[in-house]
Amino acid sequence: MWTVIIAIVTLVVGAVGGFFIGVYYLRKQLEKMQSDPDMLQKMAKQMGYNMNKQQLQKAQQMMKGGGRPGGRR
Repeated sequence: MWTVIIAIVTLVVGAVGGFFIGVYYLRKQLEKMQSDPDMLQKMAKQMGYNMNKQQLQKAQQMMKGGGRPGGRR
């Protein structure tokens, strides 16, 4: 009985912890991309896009503003 309860609690705690660690890691990667245009261009190429300098600058501005043209509110 206790073995099943401990296993379920461990699974839930691990899933929640993994989720928050993943979100933290993803945010750090996005922050790096904002300041490193080469990293942003590399990611775009992996997705099948070829971006010129103007498109890279626009993408960086959108990322810094939270993806909205008006910025964060």
